[in-house]
Amino acid sequence: MKSLSHLRLLDLTHMLSGPYAGMLLADLGMDTIKIEPPAKGEGTRALQAKDPKNSLHGMGSYFLTLNRNKKSVTLDLKHEKGRAIFYELVKISDVVLSNFSAGVTDKLLIGYTHLSEINPRIITCSITGFGETGPGSTRPAFDMVAQAMGGNMSITGQPGGPPTRSGIPIGDLGGGMMGVIGVLAAVAAREHTGRGQHVDISMLDTQISMLNYHATMHMLSGEIPTMLGNAHFTHVPYDSYPCQDGYIIIAVITDNFWLNLMDVVNAPDLNTEENHHQPGRLKNRDTITHRLSEIFLTNTQAYWMEKLNAARIPSAPVYNMAQALTDAQVLNRNMVVEVEHPLGGTYRVPGNPVKMSEHEDSYAPPPLLGQHSQEIFKDLLGMTADQIAELHQAGIL
Repeated sequence: MKSLSHLRLLDLTHMLSGPYAGMLLADLGMDTIKIEPPAKGEGTRALQAKDPKNSLHGMGSYFLTLNRNKKSVTLDLKHEKGRAIFYELVKISDVVLSNFSAGVTDKLLIGYTHLSEINPRIITCSITGFGETGPGSTRPAFDMVAQAMGGNMSITGQPGGPPTRSGIPIGDLGGGMMGVIGVLAAVAAREHTGRGQHVDISMLDTQISMLNYHATMHMLSGEIPTMLGNAHFTHVPYDSYPCQDGYIIIAVITDNFWLNLMDVVNAPDLNTEENHHQPGRLKNRDTITHRLSEIFLTNTQAYWMEKLNAARIPSAPVYNMAQALTDAQVLNRNMVVEVEHPLGGTYRVPGNPVKMSEHEDSYAPPPLLGQHSQEIFKDLLGMTADQIAELHQAGIL
């Protein structure tokens, strides 16, 4: 069973934040119809399409990953007849998802104000850089804009170094996840009210929310947090340490973990009464960090991880991409899955992280441009072959 198979999503998204939200909803079973501009389709179809290392049959990694489990139709929403067809789809759908710039959906007459008159139960969700209200709402934004203004870059990196963005596009991905949460909340609310509503997601809002207790600490103390690298402002040792063949991390947050660590590393100079308690370890952070780095450099990742795991000390190897995607735990959780390409062959992508006892995962291939136009327009909307051909000739499909 697919958990959301009773719902239909019209996906108008492009690039990353919106398509990621659509992917998660499609993975959970929403019947997802990706509506693309005629001729070239959504912009990421062309991204990496000619890169021999990062594409398959003319689809780049972005499109291959983000558009599984979706159907594709082409439709010119700038044309009155194209919008008329879109409105017919809205009548039989539950959610319309977009990540156009603020104001674009209203300009195209496909925003919530227009669509709720056609279907009062429709839920619309827009994911934008700054949201649809406020003095910055019309500014263009991509992932790093949200990361920069959200404060995260100012505390990421080594002390004294330049501001550093997250290695993954957390601005885009965070906006997509909040979009999914907003849509599911609106679906739940509709069960009680019978009405849909608009969900307004800002990537900047999301980054501010993710500051979480860091923001509260600043607003309580007035102090501006600085970069700590991989260290923690309270817990010691809580950092990354070099081994002979890579790095490990240790996250000691209780005194008991520290005592266990002392049994593992056999360092009498660190095993003092003062260091047995958090205030002492915080005071002696530099000494502890330097000494542990010396100790861990004496052997390999595997050697230390065996000992740390046996002592149940929170720790991990710092994996590169290949190591992360072949870890036994990751594979056991079906977090690497194989997907077929519609033109033949298979490729691997990250799986669905939402595990539910009565939900069955499956991964349909990403669609060719307009692959499902006949199915949707003829079978779902009842259009004739002549009507479809006429719209094709007019460039609307």
